Amino acid sequence: GATGEIMLGALTLAGSKPPAEFHTILKWADEIRKGKLSVRANADTGDDSKVARDFGAEGIGLCRTEHMFLAPDRLPVVRRMILASTAAEETAALEELRAVQKEDFAAILRAMTGLPVTVRLLDPPLHEFLPRVDELEIKAATGGLTAEEKQLLKAAHAWAEVNPMLGTRGVRLGVIKPGLYAMQVQALMEAADQVAGEGYQPVVEVMIPLTVTDDELALARSWVEGVLRDFAARPRTTPSGKKAKRPQVTIGTMIETPRAAIRADELAVHADFFSFGTNDLTQMTFGFSRDDVESRMMPAYLEAGLLKRNPFETIDQTGVGELVEIAAKRGRKTKRKLKLGVCGEHGGDPESIGLFYRAGLDYVSCSPYRIPIARLAAAQAIIGGAKSDTK
Repeated sequence: GATGEIMLGALTLAGSKPPAEFHTILKWADEIRKGKLSVRANADTGDDSKVARDFGAEGIGLCRTEHMFLAPDRLPVVRRMILASTAAEETAALEELRAVQKEDFAAILRAMTGLPVTVRLLDPPLHEFLPRVDELEIKAATGGLTAEEKQLLKAAHAWAEVNPMLGTRGVRLGVIKPGLYAMQVQALMEAADQVAGEGYQPVVEVMIPLTVTDDELALARSWVEGVLRDFAARPRTTPSGKKAKRPQVTIGTMIETPRAAIRADELAVHADFFSFGTNDLTQMTFGFSRDDVESRMMPAYLEAGLLKRNPFETIDQTGVGELVEIAAKRGRKTKRKLKLGVCGEHGGDPESIGLFYRAGLDYVSCSPYRIPIARLAAAQAIIGGAKSDTK
């Protein structure tokens, strides 16, 4: 500062606050958006959910459950589940994960009481929860491995894939390890029951990742419904002893591949909602690996004018965007009231939001800190854009 004073130790800092006009403009935007295009948040913790609600989020459009598994105190349990050589060992590890995941879900449902929370079941391949093969092999060659590390190396080799993002992930993982998805739904329903008993109003949406065929989605839906039937058979009472109503649960899927978009009419038979995962949909439509192209190829393509914009930041209107429009029309041809949303990073991009409104989507979902931008952009899209014929 300008006083010459030196402060010893950390000072209490006040966060910056936007001017009153900021809230006035957003209020106007919300009045325009009401009933036309909602704005949700991508959030994986109770704290993130609180921030999102403070910014005006109208629900959680994407809760990524894998982030809960990567916590330092949980990763060893996940690895025990992967390494399990017997059904009993796998069940014990899943039970331990269920208990901690239940608390994670409860925190999010409390923060979002009365608003929808879309929970995506485990999506990434299991190798992401294991040490890297090369690191373990270097250690084996230089200093030797412990018995546990030898097991981990064996598992890492077993689960290694040439192209893991197109391999055993999403619903495919559920087919191989169905107990994993059942555990997650159990944890979610236990959390919903718990917070409902505390007086909160949980609204639960279960989302199946990376489904490509209607048979996959029908099978995955049957897993979820099996858990829901078990819960429905359990008596439930409020703290005062009255019979309590269980939270309503809807089941949907992500649309992340061109085939899923084209066959959306078939998938809609088994879905209450679609959520477009536009990050993966962009990768698979362009044939781009985002991690590989953005550092080297993308700058060259943009400079040469081969691409007008980075398609991972602003949606490709005539390719990926057309797939979104096709899926919206075909899905609603099968099920008129099918709820449609988007949870990729494009959900916070103003130009992309315009396309999503024209395609007839019900909501966009983005980072909590992009919610004010999305609220304003959604209102602008409604003022300036033609209404979709799918709504």
